[in-house]
Amino acid sequence: MRELIRRIDSATPPDRDRAVDALRALAMLGVVLGHWLVTALVTDSGVLRGDSPLAHLPGFTPVSWAFQTLAVFFLVGGEVGAKSHAAAQGRGLRYRQWLGARLVRLLRPAAVLLAVWAAAVLMMLASGVDVTTLHTLGKRVLSPLWFLLVLAALTAATPLVARLHPGWPLGIVLLVDLNRFALEGPDWLDPVNVAAGWLVPYCLGAARDRGRLHGRATGWTLLCGGAVATAGLVRWGGYPASMVGVPGEEVSNLDPPTLAAVAFGLAQCGAALLLLGPLRRVFARPALWTPVALVNISAMSIFLWHQTSMMAITALGLLTGRPLPGLHTVPDSPDWVLARLAWLPAFAVALLVCCAAFHRYERGGGGARVACRGSPAPSEPVHHDV
Repeated sequence: MRELIRRIDSATPPDRDRAVDALRALAMLGVVLGHWLVTALVTDSGVLRGDSPLAHLPGFTPVSWAFQTLAVFFLVGGEVGAKSHAAAQGRGLRYRQWLGARLVRLLRPAAVLLAVWAAAVLMMLASGVDVTTLHTLGKRVLSPLWFLLVLAALTAATPLVARLHPGWPLGIVLLVDLNRFALEGPDWLDPVNVAAGWLVPYCLGAARDRGRLHGRATGWTLLCGGAVATAGLVRWGGYPASMVGVPGEEVSNLDPPTLAAVAFGLAQCGAALLLLGPLRRVFARPALWTPVALVNISAMSIFLWHQTSMMAITALGLLTGRPLPGLHTVPDSPDWVLARLAWLPAFAVALLVCCAAFHRYERGGGGARVACRGSPAPSEPVHHDV
């Protein structure tokens, strides 16, 4: 372990902003734990159906505030995308070369996931698995991919949006929500917020790359302003309190992103900016930096396969012949929450197995060798990969 720590620390470029990598790692853990806590697969006469404790336990709603961390992903993505594009221009690379390299890193591991699950679905169909069960499983496999599509689109638009003021996409979100909720206008405008909503933190990240957003005053303004706006929109604007979708609710704050979700994201971005200084001091220590580096090296594998790992444990649990608490039962009591917490280590072990099996496709041949040695390549900063 000491040798691993030493090698990762020595392979880390001195000018790398470790706080950015730490933000990504924290955001990744938030997404994974959030999905594992609010996603339930309930057995009903031999059929698996989706459910959520958020639909049964209103007091569980704050969990969605703690673990819905997508805005931080796009904040980091905007900074990294702008920095990467500027560096590519400095090396004389054409836009197509730069974009192609970045999209391959996003889409290649996703293609592997889809191929594996396509084969799994065919096997399950051949073995007589109910179509409802397949739909339930497939929905949870595919749901993370929308994030990659949005990130890929914003990455491709980086040269155009890198200098865009975040107030412009924020205004679009406001107008679309007014059309949707106040005017009850055409719903074909709603998908515009999928791009506009996440463009707000992406533009904030690009602005930080240009040397802005470094003052603590900016962080506090975003944190307090975003928090107050979110509270007001939920209290008086009729927006849902949950920052993720809840089965059975007519409106979701994420499908597409609403003004409340974007305001909440601004508060998260403000908190992230305030944490940068403390994170740099904490992760200057090699022993603490090592797990952050390892999470970032495997970021795509963790993101893509965390739902599969949960479903794998759920499927194995069915072999017992009876519904297991926290795994197959209706999430309608605090006992379910406690039981689900007990299952988290099993989900984590399954995720480690998935990462070991499929990480090679995240980095390609060279990246896989680096990962096996436990040292990120100095020429490939971790926070430039996704």
